[in-house]
Amino acid sequence: MASLEQYHAKRDFKKTAEPAGKVVRSRKGEAGGIFVIQKHAATRLHYDLRLEHNGVLWSWAITRGPSLDPHEKRFAVHVEDHPIDYASFEGTIPKGEYGGGSVIVWDEGRWQPETDPAQAMKKGHISFELHGHKLNGLWHLVRLKPRPGKTRDNWLLIKSDDVAARPGEDILQEAPESVKSGLTIEEVGEGKTADGKKPRVWHSNKRLASKAKAKAAKQLEFIEPCLATLQRDAPPGKEWLHEVKFDGYRMQAQLAGTEVRLLTRTGLDWTDKFGGEIVAELGRLKCMDAIIDGEIVVLADSGVSSFALLQADLSARRTDRFLYYVFDLMRLDGEDMRTEPLVERKQALQDLLGKQPDNSAVRFSDHFAEPGKVMLEHACRMGLEGIVSKRADAPYRSGRGLSWVKSKCTLRQEFVIGGYLPSEKTGRGLRSLLVGYHEGGKLHYAGRVGTGFSMQGTNDLKKKLDALKAKTSPFDRALPRGKGLGKGVVWVKPDLVGEVEFRTWTSDRIIRHASFQGLREDKPAEEVVQEKPKAPAGKADTKEKPAGGKGTSVESSGAAKTVVKLSHPDKLLRPHEKVSKQGLLDHYALVWPRLQQFVVNRPLSLVRAPDGVEGQRFFQKHASAGMHDKIARMKDPTDGEEILFIRDFDGVAALVQLGVVEIHIWGCTIDELDKPDQIIFDLDPDEGVDVKAVRAAALEIRGRLDELSLPNFVKTSGGKGYHVVVPLKPSADWDEVKDFAHDFARALEQAAPDRYTATLSKKARTGKIFVDYLRNSRGSTTVAPYSSRAKKGATVSMPATWAEIEAGLAPNAFPIGDKTTLKQLAEADPWKDFFRQGKVLKRG
Repeated sequence: MASLEQYHAKRDFKKTAEPAGKVVRSRKGEAGGIFVIQKHAATRLHYDLRLEHNGVLWSWAITRGPSLDPHEKRFAVHVEDHPIDYASFEGTIPKGEYGGGSVIVWDEGRWQPETDPAQAMKKGHISFELHGHKLNGLWHLVRLKPRPGKTRDNWLLIKSDDVAARPGEDILQEAPESVKSGLTIEEVGEGKTADGKKPRVWHSNKRLASKAKAKAAKQLEFIEPCLATLQRDAPPGKEWLHEVKFDGYRMQAQLAGTEVRLLTRTGLDWTDKFGGEIVAELGRLKCMDAIIDGEIVVLADSGVSSFALLQADLSARRTDRFLYYVFDLMRLDGEDMRTEPLVERKQALQDLLGKQPDNSAVRFSDHFAEPGKVMLEHACRMGLEGIVSKRADAPYRSGRGLSWVKSKCTLRQEFVIGGYLPSEKTGRGLRSLLVGYHEGGKLHYAGRVGTGFSMQGTNDLKKKLDALKAKTSPFDRALPRGKGLGKGVVWVKPDLVGEVEFRTWTSDRIIRHASFQGLREDKPAEEVVQEKPKAPAGKADTKEKPAGGKGTSVESSGAAKTVVKLSHPDKLLRPHEKVSKQGLLDHYALVWPRLQQFVVNRPLSLVRAPDGVEGQRFFQKHASAGMHDKIARMKDPTDGEEILFIRDFDGVAALVQLGVVEIHIWGCTIDELDKPDQIIFDLDPDEGVDVKAVRAAALEIRGRLDELSLPNFVKTSGGKGYHVVVPLKPSADWDEVKDFAHDFARALEQAAPDRYTATLSKKARTGKIFVDYLRNSRGSTTVAPYSSRAKKGATVSMPATWAEIEAGLAPNAFPIGDKTTLKQLAEADPWKDFFRQGKVLKRG
């Protein structure tokens, strides 16, 4: 039973202002509570750590103070329990009294033990999380064995190596003041007060001191999130709404009175990981309470969320780029919103947010009602991970169901890390990870992940893995022999979860061409299973067939040759049109003299269909294991991601070997990544818009560009529309080019609002032509001239003359190998002088 006898016996409360206090009735079933660290200038300066438990404050005197460096172990002496009231004490204890000297509240907040605290105390190892102004993350108190003849209860305070760690830094020097008054220990000793003195608050999320001390409303209960089921194709039908699939951390925001909490999808409190802007903006919302669903992300320069950048910012404790995209509302002003239809919940959420400034850290995630297939194509073309489709009339149901489904441009999921292979290279910690997933209560081996690591990242990851070393394999069966797996494997406890992007599953359920994206600290390892996409009704599941057969040395019949070997050259990429790998390569050999200026030394994105276009298709932006060395790569200096490009026709052949059915290009070269050399206007008509109207739109755009003295070229999209392209001298930056394209599209819309729209939403483009200017962003892509399309008819995006457009040329007029296509290629090249006609873009 908790007691304050020792505390009372050591103090004369007639002489000291310290609170006498009493044992507070403990809250049943609740572990943890408040914590405080008081800086105490007694005979020796030290820091007192106090943790609420069982109605009192457990207390340790830390002689050198806490350290955020995991390598620093700080000596801590367990002392008498203190009353709960002591947590707010700040002042001076008179000289001659026990502990005489000045005291400030150096840090305060909440603590949460990982296990039963009483049992942990008895065992001598307390693991706990702190959520304070200066101290956060996981910590350990470890009892030392007593020395012979000594009675003091000595411990060590150690910071865990997590995102809150700050190796090599000294928080004691950086933030010496009180979080309560803003005073230093010296100022309190001199008798100064906080009156007239602005408090200096060091809270990691920069909340105001008054808010941090305010009495919060009753804490809300965590709501298990609604999870999406993976499907191969996005669902059709007007009953579905489609949202961007973000690449970040799913986060539930709870607003209760003045308190704001950010909880992971498993209920962990990560409020302090993400800095102050998100919390501050949520705290300004006008409501009594609310529970909001959303995702925290960091955007790359292309405007696409990047999990790698998010992880890097968390590790570097950089908080200025975090954005919270919110998409659902489960509670508002005491009312449970979960039974309301999605459309009504989203409207209530939008009303709650009100008008948001452009630089808001909390943003409404809009939705679109276009057909799912159209939305997924747009998402993949823009380099997004995919989309989430939601039933507009569905309530909010916790757990995984079919009212939310996700469809992806690439394959990507979490895996449990069960071991690693150390690197043989000096300075690099590991060569590859061995990963798996749970099934039937066992951990199944899923393959190796050998790319995607940064130098710093791999060393940090190795430290975490080495702390979990195990003597035996955690997988349910022996690993396949060969490829070095039998030697040097370091097994680890299967506690860490990593996110992995990969090309496909093999027939024996091993991932291929896998790239590590980062650790997922928000998902327990035991919940990781294989994500199996469900085929829509009426479609059979397509499984990858293992590669086999002899390679064939290809010498195409056209103008270009290559030594790249195609495996299974007769494999049909377009079964209905009978277009094989070899047939596609022959097409590229034929057009290579015209194609090369548009694809060589230019960043690429790829649409791949290894099993043909009727099987699984996915969008790929970055390198993956197993790519032919003729597909070159370089680091993007802005985010460190690998950019793909080719140098010659061998590169095209390597793309065909990978099952690439569409080649997409950035609007720049690898030498001028920040200076685009073209502007693209993609005319995308709504269903039912006559092709004559689309041709008329292309001709109208030509006329307006002629008025601006800007050269312009046209090509068929291979689908429903046309692409009007303006060559540029690489001078303006991406923002300038995108702004011009946006203004141009808006001008068309304003001049003929019944014909054009510059807005992607279904409502805005009903019966109209969407003038898609969004291709003109850094990292966004458009299909290359002469590239095949993964569309009905095995068509090509073909450069054309304006006279041909005027004569009625259809957007899908040129199938691969068709006599119409061959006749077109026998004519003069209409885009031969494309780049030579480029001009400098001038605004104003």
